[in-house]
Amino acid sequence: MRSVLRLFQKSARQSWVNQPFRNMFIQTQTTPNPNSLKFVPGIQVLDHIGTYDFNSIESSRVSPLARQLFRIDGVTRVFIATDFISVTKDDNDQAWNLLKPDIFACLMDFFASNQPVILDDASVSSSDTIINADDDETTIMIKELLDTRIRPTVQEDGGDIRFVSFEDGIVKLALQGSCSGCPSSSVTLKNGIENMMQFYVPEVLSVEAVDDEISEMQKKVFEETDEKLNGKEEK
Repeated sequence: MRSVLRLFQKSARQSWVNQPFRNMFIQTQTTPNPNSLKFVPGIQVLDHIGTYDFNSIESSRVSPLARQLFRIDGVTRVFIATDFISVTKDDNDQAWNLLKPDIFACLMDFFASNQPVILDDASVSSSDTIINADDDETTIMIKELLDTRIRPTVQEDGGDIRFVSFEDGIVKLALQGSCSGCPSSSVTLKNGIENMMQFYVPEVLSVEAVDDEISEMQKKVFEETDEKLNGKEEK
């Protein structure tokens, strides 16, 4: 088992920077993706289990925190988990030493404001590994493996991985947060995730990444939330 887990090597470039805010410390951690940083505020970010991945300011309407972060020039993606936030910057934009002060200030101001991280109306979060009535035994095993062994490891690197489908021996996954666009993601996918999947689930022939776009279901929820918010604003 240890030989399998070694395939999920963590970046040796981990460095922590403490940023005090009253009795709160915001820590930063590098990820395998040089364009993404993990920010850990030391408090619970979400009051429920799940993750939210926003790749544009338009999709962040359900999250006041993500919306504020997108207003910082150079921020291209915001990923929110239970106890951390990953921020991805433009590949050719500002250096992190210029962006981090703005991100720290944004996070400190936001958590001091007591605003909700995710609006009550929103319901889009990680539900990809929920066991459905029509899931066969192999699909159930794949989902359980993702939840118990793979997802926790990926989230430590500031990202997430979502189950999309299993068909004809091929597992399709979507990479989120720091994992999206990471130079080492293809290596992790094949040498790490695929090997582990095949070790525990022989029916898996290969693992493939699909475009990390907001699903149609998520788009529908975002649109419904927009309609509700616009209705409230009109009143």
